[in-house]
Amino acid sequence: MAILTESEAKRILEKALSFSKADECEVNLGGGKSGNIRYARNTISTSGSQNSISLAIQSSFGKRTGNVTTNELTDDAIEKAVRRSEELARLAPENPEFVKNLGKQTYLTSKTHFESTAAITAEYRSKVAAAGITACKANGNLTAAGFFQNNEYFQSMANSSGVSAYQLGTNTEFNLTVRTNDGTGSGYVYRDVNDIAQFDAAVASQIAIEKALQSREPKAIEPGKYTVILEPSALVSDEGLLNQMMFNMDARSAEEGRSFLSKAGGKTKLGEKLIDERITIYSDPTHPDVPAQTWSGDGRPQEKTVWIEKGVVKNLFYSRYWAEKKGVKATPFPSNIIIDGGTASIEDLIKDTKRGILVSRLWYIRDVDPQTLLYTGLTRDGTFFIENGKIAHPIKNLRFNESPIIMLNNLEALGKPMRMLGNWIPPMKIRDFTFTSLSDAV
Repeated sequence: MAILTESEAKRILEKALSFSKADECEVNLGGGKSGNIRYARNTISTSGSQNSISLAIQSSFGKRTGNVTTNELTDDAIEKAVRRSEELARLAPENPEFVKNLGKQTYLTSKTHFESTAAITAEYRSKVAAAGITACKANGNLTAAGFFQNNEYFQSMANSSGVSAYQLGTNTEFNLTVRTNDGTGSGYVYRDVNDIAQFDAAVASQIAIEKALQSREPKAIEPGKYTVILEPSALVSDEGLLNQMMFNMDARSAEEGRSFLSKAGGKTKLGEKLIDERITIYSDPTHPDVPAQTWSGDGRPQEKTVWIEKGVVKNLFYSRYWAEKKGVKATPFPSNIIIDGGTASIEDLIKDTKRGILVSRLWYIRDVDPQTLLYTGLTRDGTFFIENGKIAHPIKNLRFNESPIIMLNNLEALGKPMRMLGNWIPPMKIRDFTFTSLSDAV
């Protein structure tokens, strides 16, 4: 029941709209089935699966809006939910930034669904866990803690002004941390794919294992400015430096003086060269390696959009309210982050480095100054000193203070990109990356 076909979803959406007595009505129907396995201390701790479906109804009278979500999809239940959203809309205060529903839209097609992933079973998930646990137990000195999840989902929406959209998708997420039993070494790996045929649990687990073994008994070095090689997992994460930069490319924040892209008098840095000309950043929901949903949450089409081209800021994203106020196109928030990079491997970047630091991962990243995008955070799960083109020894973790804007102006080289959290990111070699203190964290 959780995965509905396009025709099944459309029938429910049209049924909901048929009950509406509001000035405008928008309905979103989504659902999916997922499975997961979690392990720690070389033992599986959790194995679960879930089916879910929900229908979200938004009714509007003038500038008053009410929202209701239900997972009961009988005709009676849908009509009750629509009536309830209308009651709430009548009680709600007017929203001064209200915008009317979009009219009919045209969306791109993106291949986000793979039968290989939809067919994943609990047995497959147990083999993923075993790939890390078995290897760690065999070593006798390693402990694995990991998580693997697979999803098959659909998302659909419609409104009383003509919008109609449907997309089917699959994805997986895998992360593994391996610690050495002496408490001095740690390794990490993250992988996500739409097509499980592109994932090898044993190969991925071995990355975390080797990092853990190589990072044992790290030496302390003096904080300061160093050339660094940042792996993709050190550039993009839930709180990564590149994510933070993209999150802050909102036009309204820039025009209201609250952003690194702000200039005096409500002007912005749109059109100005901001970072190294070798950096071009764009989003594209049809990219074959990082396919994404082809519409935003409010129904705007997601298209290929260049945000930074050869270092120059080319686009900012707009809410529909702010775009209407400014009389410009309402470009939605990016569906993914894509930087094409070069062809060099991380090993190639190391060979070309006389003295520097290899950073596997950054975490616990926090704001210092939003006007300059200055952030602080820590290295983690494998930090290594490079001398004369080789890894010399592991080093203790370090706290950094750095801005992605300064970082991307100090670019020395780009490596071959790889997928990271639905984004396409190359490793980067950066000069004068600022480390401020040592950390005893492993």
